[in-house]
Amino acid sequence: MTRATAVRAVLAVTVLLASVVITLTMSPRLGLDLQGGTRIVLQAHDSDTVTADRETTDRTLEVLRQRIDSLGVSEPTLTRSGEDRIIVELPDVQDPRQAAEVIGRTAQLSFHAVEGPGTGKPETREPPAGDSETGGTDGRKKPPASDTGPGDLTLPDEQGRSLALGPSRLSGAGVDDATAAFDAQGGAGWSVSLTFHKDAGQDWKKLTGEAACHPAGDDRRRVAIVLDEKVISSPQVDPSVGCRVGLPSGTTQITGSFSADEARDLALLIKGGALPVPVEIVEQRTVGPTLGAAAIEASAQAALIGAAATALFITVVYRLFGALAAVALGAYGMISYAALVALGVTLTLPGLAGFVLAIGMAVDANVLVFERAREECADRPKRTLRSALTTGFQKAWSAVADSNATTLIAAGLLFFLGSGPVKGFGVTLAIGVVASMFSALVIARALTEIAANRRFVSDYRGVNGIGRPGAVRAWLVRKDPQLFRRPLRWLVVSAALVAVAVAGIVVRGIDLGVEFTGGRLVEYSTSRPVDVETARDTLAAAGFKDAEVTTAGDGDLSVRTGKLDNDGEHALRSALAEEGGETKKVRDELIGPSLGDELRRNALIALGVAVAVQLAYLAVRFRWTFAVASVVAMVHDVVLVVGAFAWLGRPVDGIFLAALLTVIGYSVNDSVVVFDRVRELWGANRKTPLDTIARRAVLQTVPRTVNTGMGALFILAALAVLGGDSLADFAIALLIGIVVGTWSSVFTAVPGALALERSAKAPPPPAPGKGKGTARGKARTVRRDPLDNGARV
Repeated sequence: MTRATAVRAVLAVTVLLASVVITLTMSPRLGLDLQGGTRIVLQAHDSDTVTADRETTDRTLEVLRQRIDSLGVSEPTLTRSGEDRIIVELPDVQDPRQAAEVIGRTAQLSFHAVEGPGTGKPETREPPAGDSETGGTDGRKKPPASDTGPGDLTLPDEQGRSLALGPSRLSGAGVDDATAAFDAQGGAGWSVSLTFHKDAGQDWKKLTGEAACHPAGDDRRRVAIVLDEKVISSPQVDPSVGCRVGLPSGTTQITGSFSADEARDLALLIKGGALPVPVEIVEQRTVGPTLGAAAIEASAQAALIGAAATALFITVVYRLFGALAAVALGAYGMISYAALVALGVTLTLPGLAGFVLAIGMAVDANVLVFERAREECADRPKRTLRSALTTGFQKAWSAVADSNATTLIAAGLLFFLGSGPVKGFGVTLAIGVVASMFSALVIARALTEIAANRRFVSDYRGVNGIGRPGAVRAWLVRKDPQLFRRPLRWLVVSAALVAVAVAGIVVRGIDLGVEFTGGRLVEYSTSRPVDVETARDTLAAAGFKDAEVTTAGDGDLSVRTGKLDNDGEHALRSALAEEGGETKKVRDELIGPSLGDELRRNALIALGVAVAVQLAYLAVRFRWTFAVASVVAMVHDVVLVVGAFAWLGRPVDGIFLAALLTVIGYSVNDSVVVFDRVRELWGANRKTPLDTIARRAVLQTVPRTVNTGMGALFILAALAVLGGDSLADFAIALLIGIVVGTWSSVFTAVPGALALERSAKAPPPPAPGKGKGTARGKARTVRRDPLDNGARV
């Protein structure tokens, strides 16, 4: 065993042990579409006096956090997205009406005198409907009408003690600013400083002056600051303040044993109540717990079946080395899962599909290496197995790096340009690419190099799997088909396929999902079977004449409407329950029209950016003719996939967009492998006609393309059969994309490059190993076989 092999083996064992520890001690973080719950996206809007920017959105978020905590939701998550959006995730919440109502109210901040300890149970009341309207000239909120009566409000303070509060003496509209500061010199620690508008400052001075007339330690010497009928602070007026004197606006400080975060949060809450930002629900998704559990189970089954089929396939094709690659494939699954858990990545439904898909694509690097090693054994039968394997790794590196780089570009575009759960697909795809590189170039290489040193494996070529050419390669060499004698005929076939796809788009149209059109899509399960016609008639009688009803899943009903609020959805569900008995909501998607337009626009931008970025990368790595031909083939694949969905009547939504961007990466991946071989052969045979070079390159890379595609097809077929409606469209789009991508990499990209090269004036690429600075006639340094000590006789 060489030192390099030993280092790879130690590194592989270390990473695997760490992955096992992480897998056994940490749990994955599931998105709401897998664990069940409600996800609400809020859009902040400008008010008459306040601009909805990053700062005011943060204040609104803190106010909403306090409100949602009062709902008793387990582990809610609130985050800001961009400058003016807030994402609210409520696990296990299946009826979002109360949450939406609480979120929709604008903050109500008020200041009260404390009249003494509360008697009896603390009471809170919902503010009247009229309280949600703005009043006054500054567009800020009026205090709740329920606070206007004397001594009629009893609330718990920060420690849970009941306080009897007087009427609201000051509203949040009077607050000018609230800031958190640290007093290092005085030793008071963190405090919150308040300033008020002119008239409100006089009210504050009067309120604190009245409180100062009571003795220190008396509850009546406190002032309660109430946000949405919850006491957020009830400080005592300092003993130094005289009766009827009060605190001037600019000198008010709330002190206490605050931490830095507590002081900042209190300042945000007080200032947020003074500067409310109206919010609008632009997206709302609810997923039942059974749907997420079913998706996890189906994905696990698809992963196991697909991985077993892939492992069996590469073992049959590559014998012992294929079996070792299958072991590395299992290690890949462990490492990528551990990386997802360790990095705290939220695993969404598209992300789960990406994780499963990456298992099928992880064998790509191993197939590239094994096919190159087979070529080395065929060209030089006398060389050792270890030498052929090492050369295979060296020569396959360029194609491996380029193909994985294009997939990483697609993953990056998914993350930066995708929305919601689609971002999770980009993350898992990127982690899968990195983990597959490690499993192929470290784990699989260490295993195969150790095996290649065994005499039994080296002597019996039929055992190791690379000592003899495969059946597909032998058949192609024997037949030697003249594929590109007339390359234009292949371009005509591709053009005809594109015409059929475009006809489907024009004639049948694209069924844009609710994510791109706006509206509401709800899926229900009923205890009694209800056919579609009966459901349509029932909903029409209940006033939902425009509702589109279709079947979904195992007897479920899918209802799609235009604008429908939560109360309307509840009425719709009640109408269905009259016919179907107990009716449960399986899935609910509400997309506002503005967000639908934005997502549709972003989808087109994502596709355009994908084409441009891939073209730029290929233009740097290859000749411009190769780059243009690859991008033409990529666009060809995108049109065919969209056209196929149009003919099939399948919906086009965010998950379809994720599949389409993955198809782009896969298409370019295949083209890169072919053109990498064309560049290599053309550089070594500069006087050979390019069509002959292209034919040889295609025939040499077809085994890799077929074997890699089979691994992905096994996984996708399992997902399409077992994944249900939630994953079937994703799998079907990728199945179509892989088939047309395999076709286009050979019969669209290569003929296109040949046609472009006829008008190109650039010389052939340099021979392998020769750079631009190599002097003519100067001896080229030859890389020596690692097992060759240089001795000669």
